[in-house]
Amino acid sequence: MSDANERIKETVTGNDVVLFMKGTKSMPQCGFSSRVAGVLNFMGVEYTDVNVLADEEIRQGIKDFSDWPTIPQLYVKGEFVGGCDIITEMTLSGELDTMFDDNEVAYNKDAADKIREANA
Repeated sequence: MSDANERIKETVTGNDVVLFMKGTKSMPQCGFSSRVAGVLNFMGVEYTDVNVLADEEIRQGIKDFSDWPTIPQLYVKGEFVGGCDIITEMTLSGELDTMFDDNEVAYNKDAADKIREANA
């Protein structure tokens, strides 16, 4: 598992935003992954997607790495942010915008506002 742990660490620290998900950003393969990828895609966030279905070591390894039992998992600037429910809440409250601003991650503020308007 140390190989998977090392690959995860390199991915998380080597990219500003990483989403460990089932499927890919262009073809999510579960509803929760689809929701988080959809938010990031709609907001125009540049991110690295890691398809955990393609690698069983990574699929289990990311759960151990973050001590979080579910997928998807979002990382920003090397820090674990959360899964689908947390990302949804953060998007609707504006906390995700603040996190992106604080970490100098580019995103479309108008798109973020549209998500909140549509869910008000």
